[in-house]
Formats: sequence, structure tokens, C-alpha cells
Amino acid sequence: MGEFWPVPDVLTYLAGSWRVERTVRDLASGQTGAFTGTTVFGPLEEDGLLHHESGTFTWLGVPRPAERTLRFLPGGRPGTADVRFADGRPFHDLDLTTGRHVADHPCSADLYRGEFSVLDADRWRTVWRVGGPAKDLVLTTDYAREA
Repeated sequence: MGEFWPVPDVLTYLAGSWRVERTVRDLASGQTGAFTGTTVFGPLEEDGLLHHESGTFTWLGVPRPAERTLRFLPGGRPGTADVRFADGRPFHDLDLTTGRHVADHPCSADLYRGEFSVLDADRWRTVWRVGGPAKDLVLTTDYAREA
């Protein structure tokens, strides 16, 4: 295999529970933070997966509980996903059939560009670069499947 691990069906691959470790770097200030926790991709009543992430985010030495919920719905092509915020607003598409995907999400005047890389059957990574007038960040998240 090459550098990336192809995934024929993203929803099948993601289903289950994952350990999460995220670093957050503010490129403007040089400050860093970290998130550790769990992401569970469980079934939705309709097709797709409910993504629920929970854990602890530490910023400037202060730990705080943190969580978020997303909806991963079947995408426009077989094996892909349409990722939405919990309230149904569009977030980004996701196609891991080559093991790698790049997605953009405009947020006000800032742009979120995410790169998704599948490392093997039990590990994947996202790197979000956020740039614009309000933010200058890099968020790197490593996921490892829980046994």
C-alpha cells in the first residue's frame, strides 16, 4: 500500500468508538492547547452516524470539559459522507476512498481547510488549518480505534 489506506465506505469505517488526541496551535500568539477524549460514531435513526465527541480541552493551563456532536450522512456517491452540524447545517463532504480527502468550510470571513488521512484500519488523522481575520489556527487530531 501507499502512504494512505483506502476506505471503500467511510460510514462503515468510522462506526464505533475512537480515542482522540488533538493539539491546537494559535499561529498568531504561539499559544497551544490540547484535547483528549473519545469520539463515538453511533447509528442515527435515519441512515448515517451520530458523531459525539467528549473529553477535556486544556487552554492556557486550564482544563475544561468539552463536547460536540456532528451528523455523518450518506454522501452523493457510494462510500462517501455528507458531514453536518448537530442542527443540520452543512459542514463538509468526506470521501476517503483514496485514504485522503481535503474539504473546505467557510465560516464568516474565515476559511477552515481540513485534510483527512487514513493511516490504517484503526488510525486516522485530521488537520484543520483555519485562517482569516478572526483566526489563525492549526488543529491536528489523531484518532485510534478503541478495542
